[in-house]
Amino acid sequence: MYTVGNISRNTIAMVLAGGKGERLAPITTYRSKPAVPFGGKYKIIDFVLSNLFNSGIKKVFILTQYHAYSLNKHIKESWGKWTGLGEYYDTISPETNSMSERWFKGTADAILQNLRFIESSGAEYVAIFGGDHIYKMDISHMMVYHSMNKADISIASIEVTPEEASRFGVLCVDDNLRVTSFMEKPENPPRIPGRETCFASMGNYIFSTRKLIEVLKEGKKLYDDLDFGQHIIPMMLKNGDKVFAYSFFDNDIPGMEPNERGYWKDVGTIESYYESNMDLIKTSPHLNLYNAKWPILTNQGNLPPAKTVFDDEGRRGQNLDSLVCGGCITSGGTVRRSILGPNCRVNSYASIEDSILFENVQIGRHAKIRKAIIDENIEIPEGMEIGYNHEEDRRRGCLVTDSGIVVVTK
Repeated sequence: MYTVGNISRNTIAMVLAGGKGERLAPITTYRSKPAVPFGGKYKIIDFVLSNLFNSGIKKVFILTQYHAYSLNKHIKESWGKWTGLGEYYDTISPETNSMSERWFKGTADAILQNLRFIESSGAEYVAIFGGDHIYKMDISHMMVYHSMNKADISIASIEVTPEEASRFGVLCVDDNLRVTSFMEKPENPPRIPGRETCFASMGNYIFSTRKLIEVLKEGKKLYDDLDFGQHIIPMMLKNGDKVFAYSFFDNDIPGMEPNERGYWKDVGTIESYYESNMDLIKTSPHLNLYNAKWPILTNQGNLPPAKTVFDDEGRRGQNLDSLVCGGCITSGGTVRRSILGPNCRVNSYASIEDSILFENVQIGRHAKIRKAIIDENIEIPEGMEIGYNHEEDRRRGCLVTDSGIVVVTK
């Protein structure tokens, strides 16, 4: 009998969190993509780890690589403390792996280099998930689906239009959602039977442990840069293994709002990152951070409450249509449609509009900020304007995107 509790207890998770996030530069210059702040208080990786935790999967290794220090520190100070007997959230970097002296060369190679952790776990299933996407998912539903199909691998999939499908790895499926072929970024993608949409791989997999070990060792003989999309999935299809697509749109979480269904964001570019953050401050966002039945967890810290100071005409501390984290003080300034990370200060007569401030940003008096992303620990001088004259912004060394987002880094 398949029960959620039994399956979760028999599962080990490996989270791929080593991405450079080059398209998110310059905010990934000194941090990996999973360590990038999101929604003020969170890191991008908190979303997949919250999904695992809320799904009852609490034996988790996080595979880090590029600029791993801040991510490792975040895991140690938060996730590493929230486990019980026989449970763990632990990081593994290539330089701490005594079995290998080289960095991960592909998604499957990262798992292969750490195969001994899987072999010694005694787990029946392995959940392999990316650490750099924003979404909510009850992974236990996918686990039950995998078990009932007696699948060798189940691939979490989202429905996309044929035009969008050319950016993804696309699954061709039969009426039972068994995968018959897999194509990377096809020009003419196959449709889901009976629909005008396509199944795109989310890069999240459930493997039966024995099959995973078998195909990784087989792939090691053939490819040095072993990758799930390019090598492992095509190998399994060729071998006649049971490969199934799991429809993410069918996934339910407790307390889900109708407009949340199917929400999954890559946030791989400055544009998509900015838009996804700005969605959070809407009246009905596509991602509800206030669902107590499926909380997004993170390191809360010991910060005092956010506060506003002064209520004089022309000098009023106010936060309007914004997310403001603990430790922030809006002292006689105005914040509109913006996200303020922990410990930010907005001084008198300053104006912040449509912007994202990371942790510990200080905005000087009379400064004006519009449609900007400001990295942590930056102090904006008194009277400076950002986002109003893009040529001046570029002369200061800021990145300005085609849509006018100004990125301010150290």
